[in-house]
Amino acid sequence: MRRLDSTPRPAWPDRVEKIGLTYHRQGAASQAYWNESACYEFSAAEVSQLESAMSELHALLIDVAETVVHRGDWERLAIPEKAVPMVLQSWENDDFSLYGRFDFAWMPGGVPKLLEYNADTPTSLVEASVAQWFWLQDTRPEMDQFNSIHERLVAGWKRYATLNPSLRLLDFTSVAGHPEDEQTVSYLMDTAQNAGFQTRWSNIADLGWDAQNQVFVSGPNADRMDPSTPLVACFKLYPWEWLWREPAGEHLPQAPTLWIEPAWKALLSNKAILACAWELHRGHPNLLPCFLDESQAGRDYVKKPKLSREGANITVVADGQIVAQTPGDYGQDGFVYQALANLPDFAGSRPVIGGWMVDHEPAGLGVRESDGLVTDNLSRFVPHFFRP
Repeated sequence: MRRLDSTPRPAWPDRVEKIGLTYHRQGAASQAYWNESACYEFSAAEVSQLESAMSELHALLIDVAETVVHRGDWERLAIPEKAVPMVLQSWENDDFSLYGRFDFAWMPGGVPKLLEYNADTPTSLVEASVAQWFWLQDTRPEMDQFNSIHERLVAGWKRYATLNPSLRLLDFTSVAGHPEDEQTVSYLMDTAQNAGFQTRWSNIADLGWDAQNQVFVSGPNADRMDPSTPLVACFKLYPWEWLWREPAGEHLPQAPTLWIEPAWKALLSNKAILACAWELHRGHPNLLPCFLDESQAGRDYVKKPKLSREGANITVVADGQIVAQTPGDYGQDGFVYQALANLPDFAGSRPVIGGWMVDHEPAGLGVRESDGLVTDNLSRFVPHFFRP
């Protein structure tokens, strides 16, 4: 793996906006989030190594989740008691799961080390699936890229259609006014349309419970269709732990809605699954030591909330001293303590490798880099290629 300087394409903001990447700047200073002044080169062998690690870890974590379910270790994963029947039923039904993103620390010459699995609400999808592919065609058409995300998303939706042959309409919901989430959901709606579905978006704040018919319905901002149409199948870019706490959350267990991602993904998106994985597969080359008890963590570790987003509430400890800390509103559900992983340092840029899983299969990678030790919501997305 190498980081290379790269000349940005002329009028690159217009180019990425035309293909759906509307969220390409962020922060108060409007910093570039999409960064094509650099790129990462991988070898074909590294891509193969990453793909194998993703396949193995996905299967491993599902096996770990099976153990959690069998033992009833719900409290360790901060899954509320009222949500247990729903998660259990979703698990037993093997409800359809579309996608997820692994985050890896990967030193050149080493092996990918799993930092976490964003299995419920992963973003940075448009940039990984579409934007970097067009960048490759424009700048290095003779090269290749680990990226079949778009094709696999469409194929995943088509398989979902075979599982539900009478289903025509897919609902999508997210937080209104959140540009990155809206961009992600808009793209996923497009892939579902390519697979033959009709789609409809609603602000998640406007979802309602129809007590008479015992169904969820879309709210007043739903587009193109009768707002009273029940939510038969709904993709939600909204964490399960938040949804269970909503006023309407009490109705989730009895609602007939098919949710994507399904409730069982709450087992994998919870960072406590990393501690459970280390207990059951101690020494696995792609896992970092991870504990629920801080006293076991040693002197070099990262304290992470079991449930959190975008690098919030992270504490990095090196040689027993706090060397980095991020603010946030998470942590009330407890923490895990994961061994500190070395990130490559390319003149101050530290990349984390995102490995995309679609319909249980490896589908591609994306690179996000930061100037500090924690990858957060201001970290840049940088395209990649490899030599075929």
